This record gives sequence, structure tokens and C-alpha cells, in this order.
Amino acid sequence: MCFPSGQFSYVGNFSTSCQWQARKKVSQYSTVDTERYSSLVREVLSSKTSSQTPESIEDEDCQLYGPIIRSRPPSQQLHKLPKNLHPLLNEAKGQSEYVPGPLARITLKRNSNNTSIPSVTRILQKTMPPDQAFYLERWKRRMIAELGEEGFQEYSSNLFRQGKLFHTAIEDTFTQEVPSKEDRECPAEVSGYIESVSNVLNDVTGVRAIESAVHHSALQYLGIVDCVAQYRGSLCVIDWKTSEKPKPFLRHTYDNPLQVAAYIGALNSDHNYNYQVENGLIVVAYKDGSPAHTHFLNSEKIMPFWEKWLLRLEEYAEK
Repeated sequence: MCFPSGQFSYVGNFSTSCQWQARKKVSQYSTVDTERYSSLVREVLSSKTSSQTPESIEDEDCQLYGPIIRSRPPSQQLHKLPKNLHPLLNEAKGQSEYVPGPLARITLKRNSNNTSIPSVTRILQKTMPPDQAFYLERWKRRMIAELGEEGFQEYSSNLFRQGKLFHTAIEDTFTQEVPSKEDRECPAEVSGYIESVSNVLNDVTGVRAIESAVHHSALQYLGIVDCVAQYRGSLCVIDWKTSEKPKPFLRHTYDNPLQVAAYIGALNSDHNYNYQVENGLIVVAYKDGSPAHTHFLNSEKIMPFWEKWLLRLEEYAEK
């Protein structure tokens, strides 16, 4: 093949031009006194990897700064016990057999003798753990940002009203004080909640108390139990809860187990009840009618929550 006569001369000129422009750069390390730092250079170049290991570094740190103090995992930390480990059960009471009759419905009456006695709800609110209070406040701020102050107040009022209607519907189911089936139909607002707990209601028998006040005479606190009845053959203090979010695990119920333990202890201490209870049941109902979650606390499971309740009670007394 033939090429134009000027092509190669142009390439040659271009190559020469590049060689002229590409001057050799002078490294800034060329001025370093290599004799002065020769030992350091030999040390760096003698091996590509360090001979130190995490274990040797830790040993060296221990020699220089002392041993590392490691915190115990939460499961291994010392279990804090209340100063007054008051028993949950009342030795003066026994397990009385269920006898059909009028349900206990003791009204909580405030008078000059008990105005200073706090309720279970108040004690739990005043001693709420910081992390739990933080998340509650953050949820409140987020809701106010979405709904506004007035919208949030209306939202809270609606939740409170639905809770009251739900409890009333449960009472009507057990007491059957209304004369006709039409009157027993619950409001549309809570029909989903009732549908949610329908299977649970089938397992509840031998109801003894509904919305009844309890008073712990020794520890001096008050409460109102939702229900005392047999659940699958076990006598329980039953607490009915509503929730917008699923709560399939007990840890999702926050202070509810402490509340139930407090009610059990108060009922066992109260002379208005001639029996005692060892078990608790938390029932979480859902507005969409999905099956409620039940959390059964037998006598073994309830004891840790009773101890935590005693600690919260002592904390409240110190405030």
C-alpha cells in the first residue's frame, strides 16, 4: 500500500514534540536525607505485613494503661430487688370455687380517708422509664405535626371514647342486663373490636367481677380491674386493651403486665374479695376485626412483673 509522502514526517514530528513537552517530574522525596532515615526505610521495606495481632495490641495496651473493664451484658447484670418484697398472694385467702351469683362491681369512691392514695395508672405514669417517655413524646409530637393541636386532641378523645364503648360492650356481653338482642348490639365504632375478641370471649367463663375497684391495704394503692374470670380453666385478672398496631408479643404491651400484676396484688389484699388470683391475661383487640392477641401470665410469669411493680411503687414514694 502507498501512503502520502507527508504522513510519516508528520507522525515523526508529533512524536518528537511529545518527547520535548513531557519533561520528567522531580519527586519531592528526592530531597529527603536518606542516610538519616535509612533505618526507618529498611524497617518499612523489610516486611509487607505487620507482626502485631489484635491480641498483641491488647496485651500492650493492658501493660500501658491497665486491664480493660468490660461492662456486663444486660442478662448478666445483677437483678435489682425491691426493698420490701411484699408477697403477691394472701395466705389468709384460699382458692374458692366459683359460685354463680351477682358480679362484683365495687365503685371506686374517693373520700377524706383515701384522697392521698395513688392509683396504679398514676404511679406507672409518674415512674415511666426515660426511653419509654422519649418514644411516647416523639409519637405525640409527630401526631401534632400531622394533625395539629386541635386535631390531636380530637384524635385522643376519639380513642378514649372508643375504649369506653368497647369496655361497655364487653360488660354487656357478660352481664346481659339489656332486655333485647337489638339493644345488645354494640355501636358501629367498636364492632370491629368485639369481632376481634369474639374467640377469646368463648374461652371466658365464671365471671366474678366487672370494672371493680381494688385496694391494697398494706401498700396503699388503688385500681380498677376490667374483669375477673376463668380463662380456659384458670382464674385470671383480665385486662382488655385496644390497639391500632399488632401486638403479638408481650414486650409490645409495655407496662401492661405491671398493671395486671398490681391489680392481682391489690385484689388479693382487698377484704371485699373472698378469693385470690394468681394469673393474669392481657387481651389486645383490633378495630379491623382481626383476631385479638392474648398474653397469658401464669403464677410463674407474673412474679417478675410483680417485683418490677414494687420497684416502681418505691420509686414513686421517693419522688
